[in-house]
Amino acid sequence: MQRILSDFLETLIAEKGASVNTEDAYRRDIEQFLNIENIKEPIQITSQKITDFMSFLAAKPSAPKTQARKLSAIREFCKFLLSENLISYNPSSDIDSPKSEKPLPKFLNESEMDSLIDTAKNHQDIKHRRIAAMLILMYHCGLRVSELVSAPINCINFAKKQITILGKGAKERIVPVSDAALEEIEDYLTFRHCFIKGKESSWLFPSLSSKEGHITRDSFYKYLKELATKSGISPSRITPHVLRHSFATQLLRHDADLRSVQKMLGHESITTTEIYTHIITDELIETVQKLHPLSHKKI
Repeated sequence: MQRILSDFLETLIAEKGASVNTEDAYRRDIEQFLNIENIKEPIQITSQKITDFMSFLAAKPSAPKTQARKLSAIREFCKFLLSENLISYNPSSDIDSPKSEKPLPKFLNESEMDSLIDTAKNHQDIKHRRIAAMLILMYHCGLRVSELVSAPINCINFAKKQITILGKGAKERIVPVSDAALEEIEDYLTFRHCFIKGKESSWLFPSLSSKEGHITRDSFYKYLKELATKSGISPSRITPHVLRHSFATQLLRHDADLRSVQKMLGHESITTTEIYTHIITDELIETVQKLHPLSHKKI
């Protein structure tokens, strides 16, 4: 069964461009299912065993989001087994995903983002100045942290004011870059050589101490926490993804088109992007309830 699982993971990488993190997650989830249900051969995978496994997760208890992720991995595995003629039907096709309400994305308001950026730019050492450039580029373009740290040196077209991003599933998208972000990157490029010490690097944000050759997500995350503290923002409120949420929220607040925001974020489905409209709606409701002259009167 391990050989079959390895073949499945290789197919996942080759056909869907799955990342190393995605591959590891699929492996863990499927191995847990196989071990819990004592499955040794593909033919032993049945709808009942999948249902039993989902019941096991619910009883642990396991969060609905985690349950849904594990079921998704099992479904993909079953599709692979069916395509390889290792099973005669897909036992996962009739299994319903656990329902859960998606929490609204956390974000920083414009003044908080300004404070965070100013704190980073006020540092004189080159490491913090590099983080300032990364912070501004991420916030102005809505990048994922993985897209930011692994950006190649030639990703920005200064003449056209746009950046080419290789996103999830190796899908490429082009995002406009503001003048402010371009100026910050141009300034950063004047001392980028300090991070490679005469060596060559194809990364926009190189790092000789990293095995990947570029600054890591963890390193960027730690700098963010430090900057949040110095800016008077609770470190618990900020992650790299919060910057992406802030980008989308502020665009929609300023009447950006939802489809345009979807394209810039690299969302496959407009439904994923629509969650940001709920933030705006909830804030509007709260404002009306607080400020409308009839809100505190009995009718």
